[in-house]
Amino acid sequence: QVQLVESGGGSVQPGGSLRLSCATSGLTFSNWGINWVRQAPGKGLEWVSEIDSETGGGTPQYADSVKGRFTTSRDNAKNIAYLEMNSLKPEDTAVYYCAAWYTYWSQGIQVTVSS
Repeated sequence: QVQLVESGGGSVQPGGSLRLSCATSGLTFSNWGINWVRQAPGKGLEWVSEIDSETGGGTPQYADSVKGRFTTSRDNAKNIAYLEMNSLKPEDTAVYYCAAWYTYWSQGIQVTVSS
């Protein structure tokens, strides 16, 4: 049974930082790329970032809206992916999801950026 469990969300003031974790089980983590997507209130899903599988080279990619502020990484020994979010803006407020190549999804976690 494949599971992706997120943690690390919450509320932060503009300019602050949060780190999301995506803990996986039930799959060979190194073979899977990890996607990060978000859904703001009243809007559709927005692709945020992704990191290729370890076997594929582990290359990260970012949406223009978060480039230079967000960093995605993976710890293949712990089967966990991370999304480090810095210089957060109110428009980053959303429910964030991690997914294993859009096949398996996390439960989602709220990130709120507000003063």
